[in-house]
Amino acid sequence: MVTSTAALLLGAVLLVAQLQLVPSRPATPGAEPGQLELARRGATLQGEGQEGAAPNGSAQQLPQTIIIGVRKGGTRALLEMLSLHPDVAAAENEVHFFDWEEHYSQGLGWYLGQMPFSSPHQLTVEKTPAYFTSPKVPERVHSMNPGIRLLLILRDPSERVLSDYTQVFYNHVQKHKPYPSIEEFLVRDGRLNVGYKALNRSLYHVHLQNWLRFFPLRRIHI
Repeated sequence: MVTSTAALLLGAVLLVAQLQLVPSRPATPGAEPGQLELARRGATLQGEGQEGAAPNGSAQQLPQTIIIGVRKGGTRALLEMLSLHPDVAAAENEVHFFDWEEHYSQGLGWYLGQMPFSSPHQLTVEKTPAYFTSPKVPERVHSMNPGIRLLLILRDPSERVLSDYTQVFYNHVQKHKPYPSIEEFLVRDGRLNVGYKALNRSLYHVHLQNWLRFFPLRRIHI
């Protein structure tokens, strides 16, 4: 356990080292595609609401990096380890902006309001693991910023299914509610039940193909 935790921490540190920190307000005209637009939108949104700035010069910024998944794959641990880096400012909770209609309908101003206050040099990160498997999310993220950096942390797909099932199972146990065995979910009419949500979430290639319709692979750090 200690060894695996240390390895994950090392991987997180290396990940931060590999990412080029791009400020929300690029100072040079050679900014990457999408970053200037992201900066413009962020500045406009902040100008519309005075609550977007703080006396110490920090401000809420649209994220330059999003952890898009995967559920039960270690996204919380990854976010907390990235947060150890002084140049990273992370949203504490899963925002569910791009996958929940009631949130997305409120616009980027609402989304900006969920972000932490950060300095211009810091990298703002949010994570919502449900993004990876939500069909509408890739296009919506691309519309906000085609140059955004995406982080995807994966786990052995079979172990992930078991972990997903176990979480829901124990939630039912705590509420003294019955819950079917995992075999009943995995097999239907003698065939693998790909309609079972926990199983479908582990079909990584299916969901990744949807993301690759809008982002080149170099934008997705796996």
